Amino acid sequence: MAFPVLNGMTKLPGLCDVHVHFREPGFSYKETIRTGSLAAKAGGFTAVCAMPNLSPVPDSVEHIKLEQDIIDRDACIGVYPYAAISVGQEGKVLSDIEGLAPLCIAFSDDGHGVSDDGLMREAMQRVKATGKLIAAHCELYPGDFSPESEWKEIERDVKLAAATGCRYHVCHISTKESVAIIRDAKKSGVDITCETAPHYLTLCDRDVKDEGRFKMNPPLRTEKDKDALILGVIDGTIDMVATDHAPHSAEEKSKGFAGSLNGIVGLEIAFPLLYTKLVKTQIITPERLVDLMSTNPRQRFDIPLGDDFTLWDLDEEFIVDPSKFLSMGRATPFEGEKLCGVLKETYYSGI
Repeated sequence: MAFPVLNGMTKLPGLCDVHVHFREPGFSYKETIRTGSLAAKAGGFTAVCAMPNLSPVPDSVEHIKLEQDIIDRDACIGVYPYAAISVGQEGKVLSDIEGLAPLCIAFSDDGHGVSDDGLMREAMQRVKATGKLIAAHCELYPGDFSPESEWKEIERDVKLAAATGCRYHVCHISTKESVAIIRDAKKSGVDITCETAPHYLTLCDRDVKDEGRFKMNPPLRTEKDKDALILGVIDGTIDMVATDHAPHSAEEKSKGFAGSLNGIVGLEIAFPLLYTKLVKTQIITPERLVDLMSTNPRQRFDIPLGDDFTLWDLDEEFIVDPSKFLSMGRATPFEGEKLCGVLKETYYSGI
């Protein structure tokens, strides 16, 4: 199926990213709702879901309304806030699930795994009653970024989701075991979806340099993990791609790989990156990429497309230059790469 052409440009739907960090309130020296949404629009995104690792954490109605007020004032696209699963994202006491549900897109403690089995079971039961999703950052052992820490918590959560019937989504999967567990869970009827990020599909641990722009959580894994993720994209195990856009200040990312904070930015180059690396190489079709970056995330998170669309010159090439980003973050492992696909216009609600 050919995409429509408008004024000589390829017309695609507005993209949707269910996993971004816009840092406001609390950490506006890294990013703001305004700069983050501008960066998203510059990447063709007209809807994003903002993670709750903020200050104050959106773990109460009062706190999430502070974030929503900023969104209403400053966002240039649709920005949908997550609420925290637990108070302070500490994994000890559940947030005001019932009060928050009408105000949030979903529940997540992203950046932290919910290690307590009983707490996660109760969270799933209560979130199920609201009809919302739980989007889980799977890190069973806090501070342990090993493959086992990721896939063992997914394995546990799959059992809990099967038992409770909760709508369950796994954030930024990065290991071959995670793909296999989720594939089996789908076959058994568990209400589960998952995302991976562009960097896990295009890089592996052999690409890492001693620079902060290569440091993220989860870390880049082996080539076998990358290959398993690509297969998961091809066979439908992986439902969507999300950037995990996570800006930090230049100082926080300038201390070499070991000393830098986890997180890279990705909103402004995600589509061209995957178009270049996966579509131009005929690993997936253009239609599959649109499913991964627009159709599927919108369907799963109940985010309408409306009159949102983008116009691209898919033949034009450019060099990734972080100094030109609208995001306040500059750390990307793809700096200096030549990519194909230049965004010409983003229309949000037809404007």
